Amino acid sequence: MPIYEYICEADGEVIELLRPMSQADSPVEDPAGKGRAFVRRHSVFGVSGAASQGAGMSLPMGGCCPCGKPGSQCGRN
Repeated sequence: MPIYEYICEADGEVIELLRPMSQADSPVEDPAGKGRAFVRRHSVFGVSGAASQGAGMSLPMGGCCPCGKPGSQCGRN
C-alpha cells in the first residue's frame, strides 16, 4: 500500500496515511478529532546520486516544491 499525504485546508497541517490506492481520494477523518477537513496533497520525491547533480535539473513537469506550492508559485525554484 502506498503512503499518501493529506493537508488540512484550515491550518496547513500535513499528515501521512498508508491507504489502498482505491481509497486515495476518499475523505479522511481528522486524527486529532477536531473535525478539520483534509485533502490529498500531491507529493514530490527526492532524487539522490549522480542523476540529481545534472545541470539544469528542476522539478519534473511543474511539480511541487517541498513547501507544497506548485513550482511556478514558489520563490525557491
